[in-house]
Amino acid sequence: MKARLIATGERAPPWVAEGFVEYRKRLSHWLPLELVEVEPGLRGKGRDPVRAIADEGRRVLAALPKNAHVVALDVPGKAWTSEQLAQRMEHWRGQGRDLAFLIGGPEGHAPDVLAAATESWSLGPLTLPHMLVRLVVAEQLYRAAALLANHPYHRG
Repeated sequence: MKARLIATGERAPPWVAEGFVEYRKRLSHWLPLELVEVEPGLRGKGRDPVRAIADEGRRVLAALPKNAHVVALDVPGKAWTSEQLAQRMEHWRGQGRDLAFLIGGPEGHAPDVLAAATESWSLGPLTLPHMLVRLVVAEQLYRAAALLANHPYHRG
């Protein structure tokens, strides 16, 4: 099983990129994680935000691996504890499919993207910078994999 993190936005700040790389490296023997950055839709004065979201959505859908189990990061999604995420990961492993985690743009996901998702995961009610979400997702996936492997990283 492999995972792809498809994130709207390009060029994370160095501290986010370094943190992501660290957790991706730690996670690599349990769950190889690939980052795919999707160009955001054009925003600004005189631009239609609905069109920007739709453009992002088309690029996100084009980046999905075939037959992947798709999890959209979305505020109204299900909030899991780290232990519950580990249980989900065990379930996903049992399916034998690759995973795709989706991070939307500033206004969230396009309706087509949400429709393509198998499930939605909420990191909670806080509004987080979307670049930071990359790092949080990588860390939580590592924590879940460590839990499943009885690794001492998680001491909850």
